[in-house]
Amino acid sequence: MGKQSEHRTEHGLCRPTTMKNSSNNNNSSNTNHTQFHHNQPRNEDNNTSSTIDSRFNQTLKNVQGLLKGRSIPGKVLLTRRSDPADELSLPSPDYRRTQSARDTGTSERSNMPLEVDVQNTSKEDNIPNVGKIKSTTSNIESVSSEIQKSTIGARATDSARVMKFTKELSGTTVILERLRELAWSGVPPYMRPTTWRLLLGYAPPNSDRREGVLRRKRLEYLDCLSQFYDIPDTERSDDEINMLRQIAVDCPRTVPDVTFFQQEQVQKSLERVLYTWAIRHPASGYVQGINDLVTPFLVVFLSEYLEGSIDNWSISTLSLQQISEIEADCYWCLSKLLDGMQDHYTFAQPGIQRLVFRLKELVRRIDEPVSRHMEEQGLEFLQFAFRWFNCLLIREIPFHLVTRLWDTYLAEGDALPDFLVYIYASFLLTWSDELQKLDFQEMVMFLQHLPTQNWSHQELEMVLSRAYMWHSMFNSSPRHLVS
Repeated sequence: MGKQSEHRTEHGLCRPTTMKNSSNNNNSSNTNHTQFHHNQPRNEDNNTSSTIDSRFNQTLKNVQGLLKGRSIPGKVLLTRRSDPADELSLPSPDYRRTQSARDTGTSERSNMPLEVDVQNTSKEDNIPNVGKIKSTTSNIESVSSEIQKSTIGARATDSARVMKFTKELSGTTVILERLRELAWSGVPPYMRPTTWRLLLGYAPPNSDRREGVLRRKRLEYLDCLSQFYDIPDTERSDDEINMLRQIAVDCPRTVPDVTFFQQEQVQKSLERVLYTWAIRHPASGYVQGINDLVTPFLVVFLSEYLEGSIDNWSISTLSLQQISEIEADCYWCLSKLLDGMQDHYTFAQPGIQRLVFRLKELVRRIDEPVSRHMEEQGLEFLQFAFRWFNCLLIREIPFHLVTRLWDTYLAEGDALPDFLVYIYASFLLTWSDELQKLDFQEMVMFLQHLPTQNWSHQELEMVLSRAYMWHSMFNSSPRHLVS
């Protein structure tokens, strides 16, 4: 199994890098970490194990306190044993954090207990620094390494990060894992089109092949249009006619609070992309909500041609060729995204139902009082969370934050469906105190009209930070989710 190293920086800790060791090295390396699970601890007495469990439980209580707006005394201490050999021999990761001493060519290493300040917020950046924990399992016993990841968000345009993106994107072959690490914390807006195409596997990492592949895929989309869309209704089946009519009804309802999407040409582009996708994916066909999923792609790929605020955009200023290329990119990226969650949109949408159940269990483990209150009031998670998973939270947050959220979505890659559960748990528990004061009807109304209209990057980054922390704590330790 892998071994994780940690590098302490000026602002905290960056995400651990997994290094593969031979089986001969496992015994010696694993003993240099604090025991997280304690089924059969080796060379550790019961007092040490109980102390670690106590620290874990205290950390969890502190996070719960943070959610409820309570102050946390001092800092949460996450201790581990330090292995000097690790720090000398393993490369230290340089991603998923704010600009630090490493960015300026220096670094810090310390054997002292790692201090995670879950209250610290930079006035300059308005970005919360939330402690995160990452655990892994060896072939002998469970071990842990605690880390902190400082989110970027509003600082996505910092010169240091722009230079890192430029370096990754300008190479002959893009290393996708490095790009994912950078993109998780936000992508500079003008780099999003290229970055998203790469993260989704639509554009190849090899720069020599990229232009040719995009040209071929865009021509293939045009062929699909001529074969399936640009035909009279007499050549469609009754099901296809009904599906096209439903799409035509839903397009004007898409992101109604953004005037750009009310333009007739924009709605026609959405209609062409959605109908073509539905015809090419008969297992699911068109499902209401997929229309929302096209909008982030449309905005990002239009940004290569239109400048300024989206409120001032007009698609009529573009040529037919430019519009067809944008539509093609939206179609293929939507296809790539939904390929990883096919059962979310098949009959009865079993994938979404499964994730809603997991969300309920996770909330029960993290915040038992609010979980119990919702259960006592008879509120089912399907009544509000189904739409969250179906539309990927697009209808719940201001549209100007959606592309930032999707940077993280796409950076997660194939792991996105599992990570959505943690994002939505963090999102829901933002209002833990409020929910416990409401009865059934009030909770339904509240959750259908969440007070996010004035949200900035700060609130979104806090949601993502907590989600990352809980994912690190629980995803590889499902027994912790057992009540």
